[in-house]
Amino acid sequence: MKLHELTAVPGSNKAPKRIGRGHGSGQGKTAGKGHKGQKARAGRGMRPGFEGGQMPLQRRIPKRGFNNIFAKKIIGINVGALEKFDNGSVVDTQALIDAGIVKTCCDGIKILGNGKLTKKLDVKVTAYSEAAKQKIETAGGKAEVI
Repeated sequence: MKLHELTAVPGSNKAPKRIGRGHGSGQGKTAGKGHKGQKARAGRGMRPGFEGGQMPLQRRIPKRGFNNIFAKKIIGINVGALEKFDNGSVVDTQALIDAGIVKTCCDGIKILGNGKLTKKLDVKVTAYSEAAKQKIETAGGKAEVI
């Protein structure tokens, strides 16, 4: 096969809709915009969420609570997830990302106490629950806050 012999799979390329090219095109006269009205006119249409002057949904729904813009997003991981690592290894943020346990660290990682840990690990993360810290140290590892 040569480069000039390559063709697209039939049906993958679709011809563009030819608007306003007479009645024979199937999109003649009003060009698919219907008859008159704001949406048929040239220029800018309506903003997203506009409901024709009716009170928009985002303003009709009651707002409750408080959204703290300074809140830290801490990702929680159970002790059982650390069983994935080899005995005696150092577990830090980058190691957790490389192992696929977390995608990103956001503002920090906290180890929680659910699950069992049988391996001696040197864990270095932002925070620990009391149960998690106890399980890591009982297994012979170190729980270090960074």
